[in-house]
Amino acid sequence: MLRTRVITAVTLLVILLAILYVNSFTVLAIALAVFFFAATWESGRLFDAGSPRAGAAIWVFIFLLLAFQDASLPQYGHRTALLAALAVGIWALRLAPSLGLGLPPLAATGNWVLSVVYGVALLACFMAMATLFQHSALYFFSVMALVWLADIGAYFSGKAFGKRKLAPSISPGKSWEGVAGGWLSVVLLASGSTFIPQLHDTFAVRVLTAWGWGGLLAVLTTVVAASVVGDLFESQLKRRANMKDSSNLLPGHGGVLDRIDALVPVLPLAVFFAYWMP
Repeated sequence: MLRTRVITAVTLLVILLAILYVNSFTVLAIALAVFFFAATWESGRLFDAGSPRAGAAIWVFIFLLLAFQDASLPQYGHRTALLAALAVGIWALRLAPSLGLGLPPLAATGNWVLSVVYGVALLACFMAMATLFQHSALYFFSVMALVWLADIGAYFSGKAFGKRKLAPSISPGKSWEGVAGGWLSVVLLASGSTFIPQLHDTFAVRVLTAWGWGGLLAVLTTVVAASVVGDLFESQLKRRANMKDSSNLLPGHGGVLDRIDALVPVLPLAVFFAYWMP
């Protein structure tokens, strides 16, 4: 199991690095479309949609249409920022509160509405990937790395010190100590990266330049909180649907949503912050 998990992780990392090395927006958009199809198909299954593949195809068409239109626009244009702001609002006003309020029954009309709302959040996430890549491959990678650092830090901190459960009814394995460890990992490593000249074109450096150390701390804290919410929301969807993983597309890891759940709220948030940076 561990061997399979490692092989899949390395394969995905190699694919990502190859795409970043090629530095072609068209290649990136096609790759994102493939993963977006998988993510929206998995989402349709979690929401018990009638035709998950048909729904995924519609979402991919919308994504490709917007992505190639936005490729000719200035970075962080008004439409891109509007979609990012919409996603931030969706998470703040509907998806995050559901962690305490619960989800509607699968057979309810509210479940269909929520599936569309989450679909918009997924669309905003993948559009954010395209937008961040337009700035630079390093900048795009630096935002994703924050989420990975939070996840890795939370895992090891939770294993070593975890006692107080974060959301036992949703994800019993997560603890407040794990969240604290993930936050500390992000703050220390992201702050340290700002002193490395070769990493001048990263999200952390841009935030520091725009808003200072206090602003950087606030933004990194918000990013870590958003990553935790994204992770818990997908866990909540799986628990309601009685599924261990969103799919078995990625051997040893589950599905695409299982790998990007924490990225879904974070990437639009990064675009939203970037739009307001001087």
